[in-house]
Amino acid sequence: MKLPFQVDLSDKVAVVTGAGGILMSEFARALAACGAKVALLDINGEAAEKIAAEIGENAMAITTNCLDKASIQAAKEAVVAKFGKVNFLINGAGGNNPRATCDNEIMTPDTDVAKSFFDLEESGIKFVFDLNITSAFLVTQVFAEDMVKTGGNIINISSMNAFRPLTKIPAYSAAKAGISNFTEWLSVHFAPCGIRVNAIAPGFFVTNQNRGLLFNEDGTPTARTGKILGSTPQKRFGEVSDLIGTLLWLADDNASGFVTGVVIPVDGGFNAYSGV
Repeated sequence: MKLPFQVDLSDKVAVVTGAGGILMSEFARALAACGAKVALLDINGEAAEKIAAEIGENAMAITTNCLDKASIQAAKEAVVAKFGKVNFLINGAGGNNPRATCDNEIMTPDTDVAKSFFDLEESGIKFVFDLNITSAFLVTQVFAEDMVKTGGNIINISSMNAFRPLTKIPAYSAAKAGISNFTEWLSVHFAPCGIRVNAIAPGFFVTNQNRGLLFNEDGTPTARTGKILGSTPQKRFGEVSDLIGTLLWLADDNASGFVTGVVIPVDGGFNAYSGV
């Protein structure tokens, strides 16, 4: 892959969760291209295996349930056995779920839709919170334990939803706001141990999870895409490559060694635009 600039990560053993997806797989490739040994963790082991095989000998894939501490612990043992102790973690596992998504953007007294806020399932809300918050908590709890003695670097994946909650997806918006807050909390808690904790908050990128919301079956943009691009000053969706520069800057202790507890938007200006 083509990197925006090169940093030396040859002393890093990195774990990337959600590594079978579009964004995190590119993060894994970028870290490996800079010399890191990378473990790709994903509940979809086949997807992670495919990416690891493309990266080569400095990568390994481990089928991991990031909501099961025993599964995470087993993954850690496998990584340590092959690459040594982990000193870099990217909490990329997360996402939304249709059970936590309502059909209407706003509620009015005469709203008549199949699924309004009042029809959302408790199990769906809990699942989205677990998928984003609980997974980051458990994975950090397992992998940061060794970093306390040696130092380390943790990058969480937040979202524009943490800054500007989107309509229809209350659980995902709240969960990502929680990730941003958790990032700040961890940065203070771990600072005396030489562990930096930051987050990247992507704007709108086309992924496997949201493609159906952004484009119709014939490939034409949906009305929601029109609203998104209308509120993004750069008038486009992000490309995965747009995130790599921020990732490498945060990954390099020489470049960002005094940076911790921040959530960095990479959003084409979405968060800065007031709509007028």
